[in-house]
Amino acid sequence: MSRRGLILSIVVAAVLGVGVYYLLTLRRHLSPANANTQSADQAARTRLSEAALQQAGGQNQTLILYFPSYADGKLIAESRSLKLASEDVKRIKQVLLALIEGSHEGHGSTLPPSTTLRAVFLSPDGTAVIDLSQEALSDFTPGIESEDLAVYSIVDSLAANIPAVKRVKFLVQGQEVQTLDGHIDLTGYFAPEPALIAQTQ
Repeated sequence: MSRRGLILSIVVAAVLGVGVYYLLTLRRHLSPANANTQSADQAARTRLSEAALQQAGGQNQTLILYFPSYADGKLIAESRSLKLASEDVKRIKQVLLALIEGSHEGHGSTLPPSTTLRAVFLSPDGTAVIDLSQEALSDFTPGIESEDLAVYSIVDSLAANIPAVKRVKFLVQGQEVQTLDGHIDLTGYFAPEPALIAQTQ
């Protein structure tokens, strides 16, 4: 190799080395910032959820929430003490937020924790229409049974705590969707399914 080629090779290697070093340094500086932003967003979401869950005055009341048990294909009851609102629509929101928050006893998740409750309506005939964010369509344990349990975790929990709720209609981003995860037809209405609830000993 000529002297000129050798010098050129050394210069190229040096430039590449500096470039790699710069990229690694940049990555180290950006990653904590992203992590801190995500952590701050999650903390803010948690504070908002807690405020919404405890929005009503007065004494605590006991909710019965049903969380999936994927091992035996049943819904497991879990008690939760909250200051419940007096209006049914606000109670529906509180139940849904508690389900999104997840089980306190290690049961399965109903919806991904990133799910946002966009809107809730309750018609005079007892139909609760719940509008969830796009995140509701992700992070399911694969299979028709897991999707079935997620749907009825919501339906049975609402019916158990708000007598005015007779059936539930699901929307995602304000639109009717075919399924949550490719199995259960969500274009219709869902009445409670007590047969899915595990019997306590």
